[in-house]
Amino acid sequence: MGESTEIHAAGADRAATAPTGGSGPVAARPGRPADGATRVAQSPTAALRGRVREQRLRPARPRLWFELALIGISYWLYSLVRNAVPEQASIAQRHATWIWDFERALGVAVERSVNHAIDSVGWLIVGMNYYYATLHFIVTIGVLVWLYRSHPGRYAATRTVLFVTTGIALVGFYFFPLAPPRLMTGGNFVDTVAVHHTWGSMASGPAAHVSNQYAAMPSMHIGWSLWCGLTIFFLARPLWVRLLGLLYPAATLVVIVSTANHFWMDAVGGALCLGVGFLAARAVYHVWAYQLPRAPLAPPHGDEVTVPEQWTAEVGAGRP
Repeated sequence: MGESTEIHAAGADRAATAPTGGSGPVAARPGRPADGATRVAQSPTAALRGRVREQRLRPARPRLWFELALIGISYWLYSLVRNAVPEQASIAQRHATWIWDFERALGVAVERSVNHAIDSVGWLIVGMNYYYATLHFIVTIGVLVWLYRSHPGRYAATRTVLFVTTGIALVGFYFFPLAPPRLMTGGNFVDTVAVHHTWGSMASGPAAHVSNQYAAMPSMHIGWSLWCGLTIFFLARPLWVRLLGLLYPAATLVVIVSTANHFWMDAVGGALCLGVGFLAARAVYHVWAYQLPRAPLAPPHGDEVTVPEQWTAEVGAGRP
């Protein structure tokens, strides 16, 4: 939708008595756009650009049925593509060895020590196994619902960040298959789900055969949890809730390392993907997602109607 264009008296008079095929003037009918209008008709291309611009300036909350369908279909496609990527075990093992050697060269290869230390505390590692298997979905869905209900003006842009982040991750899964530490040959890591018989995880156990075990880089546990944490931190009001938002991705980092599901470098990859997601949303909306208004803004001129383009041309040419 473009900028409003005022039609002055001559145009308005013409609108009120527009000829219709020689049958005389016809008055504007109630309930439909009046023939005397306040906005000039646009070409389809200009109208599309206008709608994109309007959504960018006044982002509105999507319809609930559409959003539920979009999220459901998107996650189904994500799972389908993620698990359809060739596992390439030998390449994944080679990449894992390369990352482990690189971390050791830097003196930051702490994953195995953390994994063994936490595994020695039975109740703690079992709790982390369930954390890894469940909160990844529960918290992310919870934040989406909260955004939809409480921040409708920011919802679409913030959800776009999450979608772009996930899409970039799929590219990483395809081009950089990576064995997680628990599956790395000769790594001497403990597969905590298998050892403690934890249910609910697709990473190990009976469900492992339906999931791509080498989609470890980047870590979407970090990408999604960091998205949740930042969203809560910037948009929530109580200080304690905002602090919990920051603690959530930090706790997730400890969990993914302790359970030997990721190297800490996988977390770096997840954070980089999230950064791309934020940049993509900013390119679309021209501001950061959290800077948009909390509620959609009403159009400045109320209802919009259109007039035939030739009327505008006649007025501009000074015809009576």
